[in-house]
Amino acid sequence: MQLKKVSKKLASLAVAGAIAFSVIPAPTAHADILGTIIGAGVQYAALNQEINYLDNEGRDEYFQKMQEQYGVNDDPYLNARLDSIMENLTAAIAQVDPTINEKPYNYFINNDKSFNAFCTLGHNISVNTGMFDMVANDDEVAVVLGHEMGHGQNKHVQKGIRDAMIAQVGAAILTNGSALGQLAAQVAGNVHMPRAKEREADKMAFQYLIHSNYNPGACAAIWQRVMERSTSGGSFLSDHPDHKDRRDTYAKSLTEYSDGKVKIDADAAMVKVNGKDFVTPAPADDMSSHERAYFVMGNLATAYHNGHGAATAWADGNTLMLGDQPIMEAAAGDPSAAELAERLNAIK
Repeated sequence: MQLKKVSKKLASLAVAGAIAFSVIPAPTAHADILGTIIGAGVQYAALNQEINYLDNEGRDEYFQKMQEQYGVNDDPYLNARLDSIMENLTAAIAQVDPTINEKPYNYFINNDKSFNAFCTLGHNISVNTGMFDMVANDDEVAVVLGHEMGHGQNKHVQKGIRDAMIAQVGAAILTNGSALGQLAAQVAGNVHMPRAKEREADKMAFQYLIHSNYNPGACAAIWQRVMERSTSGGSFLSDHPDHKDRRDTYAKSLTEYSDGKVKIDADAAMVKVNGKDFVTPAPADDMSSHERAYFVMGNLATAYHNGHGAATAWADGNTLMLGDQPIMEAAAGDPSAAELAERLNAIK
């Protein structure tokens, strides 16, 4: 088996998962099948070699094939935004996992208009143009990419393909000894990342955001936004947690991050401080009251986590501050920043 031949087969396939969708995936592994089928170990070793190649020295070659397959959006505004987000996230991740510096991510924007982004072998990422149409701001894009980079940093793609290969190699030999290229196509095109790994990637996205300057409330806010704007129901794929579950899990993480000081009544979009009602933000800036509430919650959680809970709340023009942490911009329909400061000082 020639390395480049199989590499071309693999590199032409659909790449891995998404914030909303999935990484090249992994059903339950059947590791014991290799020991029962003559020749399976040889084929698996060859496929494993191909995976290692595309994940390392062949990753730039794979990246070029991705660009050819999906097309590249060269819009300077969108690309400048993506460059900034990837730079910020890379710096944040390096605080948690310095190995990112050994294999920096390749990334590009493709022309697909749907809400998605995906990460595949070799730390190669593509972001759909439609991602920028869905989100409210770069904080929400950072959540999406943080999720994908969580898959990458935890080697979910490689593990998923390898597990699937074990089962598929055996199946190929039992039936008609399919060629490795056909086998690779079946595996890469038809398996999905299990829910446990999707949840792990969500958890990593939160960790990355709290080490950045992005608002961690965006982790819950993006799923509130998707719930409001999506017609797909509870989840994009059955192997993913549903939107509400992801939102509420992130809200719990925010409460924990605030040392239990900040909570939310999700139905009423009421942000609570020390168990007392603080504010239900008005709809503003293309966001509903509910979506804005998670951004307020994120800023408050950051303030408490960083020790500003004892500081005085004050108004800086239309911006409510708690110590040196901005909490929210008072929009039309909100109480004034001064009123909000008085209210927060009374309950914080």
